[in-house]
Order: sequence, then structure tokens, then C-alpha cells
Amino acid sequence: MGAGKSTIGRRLAARLKVTSVDLDAVIVEQVGCSIPDMFAEQGEAAFRALESECLKRLCEDGQNKVLATGGGAVLSESNRELIKQSGFVIWLDASPEVLAKRIGGDRNRPLLKGVKPLQRARELDAQRRPLYKSCADLRIDTGKMRVPQTVHTIMDAMDRK
Repeated sequence: MGAGKSTIGRRLAARLKVTSVDLDAVIVEQVGCSIPDMFAEQGEAAFRALESECLKRLCEDGQNKVLATGGGAVLSESNRELIKQSGFVIWLDASPEVLAKRIGGDRNRPLLKGVKPLQRARELDAQRRPLYKSCADLRIDTGKMRVPQTVHTIMDAMDRK
């Protein structure tokens, strides 16, 4: 949450002249309600199951795209394998402190409900960092780079690969 996946994904897709797909937006379109509403009505497990289903469909459709997954997509081992097999994987990283600043006031983040943003960012970082590391072809600290510089760095890394 807050690392820049959606923003950087759109900019990168424009530079590559491919479609930008935000997995969370696909889920919202499919269920017809917001992610916070889905969490409240159906729970996180139902959300994660639908996330996995949508991710599989998008990764297997044969279309070139930049796909911005939600930060929790890596929680499933099958999702991690699918992500690794589907293309060049970029981990947009930032410290819990940076992320908490970016997302602290956002009430549309169900994982922040009833918790302090910095505390939650630290918990998620501890849980997810090893999973992101296991999938990524490239790690970029978005807390230290602006969006255009980040996109340029990704383009350079993709050219080298």
C-alpha cells in the first residue's frame, strides 16, 4: 500500500505502449463494489480468493501489459509462482515510515481499519518483504525516487534484461 504500484504502472505502460491493468480495479469492476465494502461484507478470505482468480485470468490471457497487483497478492504461493512465470517482476519498495506517511489518512484501505498506519505498515513489511523478494526481478525504493525517475530506472533494467 502506497508504494506507487498504480501510478508507476500507468506511466510505465504508457512508455511501453501497452495496456495498464490495476488488479484492484479489475476486482472492483467484477464485484461491483469497493474493496473496503467487499472486505466488510465478505471478508478478506473472499477478497483474496477473487484476487487469485482475477490474477490467474490476467496472467494467462496472452496480452502484453503492465499489471499492478495489490500488495497482498504475494500471500498466496500459487500467485507468487504465477507472477514469477508471467513476466518481468518489479518490486516497488518503500520503508514503513514512508508508506505510513503516504497512506495514513486514506480511509479506503481496509487493512488500516482500526490500527495505526505506521504500526500496520511495519507488520505488513515484516510479513511480505521476504515474499516480494522471492518474486522480484528488480527492487526499486520508491521512497527515494520520483515517479519519472522510477519509470526510467525500470525501462533501463528491462532493456538490460
